[in-house]
Amino acid sequence: MAKLTYEEILAYLDEATILELNGLVKAIEEKYGVSAAAPVAVAAAPAEAEEQGPTSVTVTMTAFGETKVKVIKVVRELTGLGLVDAKKLVDNVPAEIKKDITPEEAEQIKAQLVEAGATVEIK
Repeated sequence: MAKLTYEEILAYLDEATILELNGLVKAIEEKYGVSAAAPVAVAAAPAEAEEQGPTSVTVTMTAFGETKVKVIKVVRELTGLGLVDAKKLVDNVPAEIKKDITPEEAEQIKAQLVEAGATVEIK
């Protein structure tokens, strides 16, 4: 069998019909045990994200407990709100203290609020 050059192969591919090219692809797949289908690696990405947990969470205060003044001070410190706005936030529980933050930061905020006497949820 005579060896074909790249130019001869490319010339054949230029002139071949779609049906002929489809037959060629199938013959190559069968003879060499390969697949012309693109590999699917995108499906693994969502599973990895689920295993890691949420990337952003919201800290919600559900109750201020018996030490309301301490909780207001901590809320002011965490949010940068003025005294009146921080008091309104604490008075209107359940209230979002911070949202779209990292889980690590949320745990720190929760610890500060719990230490002041508040009840807190991280969602």
